[in-house]
Amino acid sequence: MHRDDPLTARAFVTRHRVALVVIALFLLVGAIELTAGRPPICPCGRISLWQGAAQSPETSQQVADWYSFSHIIHGFLFYGAAHLLLRGSPGLRAWAPAAAVLVEGGWELLENSPLIIDRYREATVAVGYSGDSILNSLCDIGWMAFGFGVAGRLPARATIALAIGFELMTLAVIRDNLTLNIVMLVWPIDAIRTWQGG
Repeated sequence: MHRDDPLTARAFVTRHRVALVVIALFLLVGAIELTAGRPPICPCGRISLWQGAAQSPETSQQVADWYSFSHIIHGFLFYGAAHLLLRGSPGLRAWAPAAAVLVEGGWELLENSPLIIDRYREATVAVGYSGDSILNSLCDIGWMAFGFGVAGRLPARATIALAIGFELMTLAVIRDNLTLNIVMLVWPIDAIRTWQGG
């Protein structure tokens, strides 16, 4: 296809519009969290690329931690949903990354609301959990977007294998993963809580 072909030009414009919407959504989530009183960075006063201790007060405060793998899996799932639901709609499918950022941003706002923070404290081993820093929250959205992009480039089987690998790895290392996180938020099981507190 030639560069000045109308279809190519339209795709180029759409990609740029999607990118602008994604940036606007990032800024909106950050602004809402700032208005809600979320700390911009870790209350410890430093920024780290990686926080490897799951029970550290710096978990959910830095650029990445063990829970970043769950957000990457969110991206895999959102890509899979877009692929299945928008199969015959290339115009709508072009907006799937923005829709994924919108959903993940909505989850980040909900996750950092008193409702979910209190639920984590009651139902999981995260007794002292106080929510994410804005830095961590926006990076979580970024990790989801990374997962979405990876899923778009890998065969479905490879993406599924990677998701299972991430789940098993975090289960082995921190006794938690996306699956257990959902279970413990929706239907807490005392035996799992005891094992996780192990």
